[in-house]
Amino acid sequence: MKIKIFEGITRNVFILGLVSLFTDLSSQMVFPLIPLFMVTVLGSGVYAVGIVEGAAETTASFLKVVSGYWSDKIGRRKPFVLFGYSLSAITKPLFAFANIWSFVLYIRVLERIGKGIRSAPRDAIVAESSDASVRGKAYGFHRAMDGVGSVLGASIAFLLLPILGYRNIFMFAFLPGILAVFVILFIKEKKITSEEHKINEMSIKHSFKELSPNLKLFIIVSEIFALGHFGYAFLLVRAVDIGLADNMAILLYIIFYVVYTICAIPFGILSDQIGRKPILRAGYVIFGITSFGLVFATNIYSISLLFVSYGIFYAMIDGAQRAFVVDLAPKHLKATALGTFHTAIGLVALPGGYIAGSLWDKISPETTFIYGFTLSVISLILFTFVKEK
Repeated sequence: MKIKIFEGITRNVFILGLVSLFTDLSSQMVFPLIPLFMVTVLGSGVYAVGIVEGAAETTASFLKVVSGYWSDKIGRRKPFVLFGYSLSAITKPLFAFANIWSFVLYIRVLERIGKGIRSAPRDAIVAESSDASVRGKAYGFHRAMDGVGSVLGASIAFLLLPILGYRNIFMFAFLPGILAVFVILFIKEKKITSEEHKINEMSIKHSFKELSPNLKLFIIVSEIFALGHFGYAFLLVRAVDIGLADNMAILLYIIFYVVYTICAIPFGILSDQIGRKPILRAGYVIFGITSFGLVFATNIYSISLLFVSYGIFYAMIDGAQRAFVVDLAPKHLKATALGTFHTAIGLVALPGGYIAGSLWDKISPETTFIYGFTLSVISLILFTFVKEK
């Protein structure tokens, strides 16, 4: 059976894919360099890097549920998407003017506010612009375009850093960011029907109550999993820890994103065909295997294989989670449900990262990965109680 990759991918989904491609091209020219910039140029400690990244994600998390609720309440998505991406685009060049790490913190938080405002309404547009039968494929396509931008951005940063230096790259990142904002203007919003717009008379508290217990259980399971999901930063540190050079670690980072980009659409299509749960369950298993493997990684061959498996895992859950939330959400509360999901995941980013880092510093790197493995097993067990719609 021949699979048509673009069949079912609507105009809005394609445009949002381009928006994410250009935005991540801009972001990945900046974000992988920020920790190095802080330590080598500004002379800050590693603790400051942790504070900047943790505070940024936590700030964004608080806004995701609020923007999702207000998007549902007023029946509009595009203004939130446009403002959120615009804020992110105009803040990235400001990193070039930083002379102290606290200024980096301020700009990083401001940039993440943009992400917090846009994420849930944008994901709601993807859902509303796609037939339910290809919803997983639509999210997979969007995440794949995001991945293409990440690969290009990280590759450009890797190649241009020796030539342009940190500050010039930060300035250059403005161009693809503002191009993404321009593309948003071509999105055509779906008209919200009176049935879908009945949230207009609801309070945010009442909206939460309308989310089903099954959806809430899935969000709790996802939150527990996210608490142990240490992220690619720890894979990079592990690569350096076993003796790889910094530039080789960045190349492995690019390989991870290449694998993620290649796999995102196929796994999205597969989730449409066999259901979200099998894909998410397999993703949890692969993350557990990756975590366990990192305990024993000692050379470039083993760590490379684990970067590949991490890319496969991430492609499995990144789009399928969003599609599953929409599957379980009331029709008129898509953005509220997505915002609640994003907020729940984001709120554990700071404590999860702190726990993983503390285990690394105070006990051993291996303990960090055992911690991730343990929470993936717990999440897998709890996930069996979540029902597909």
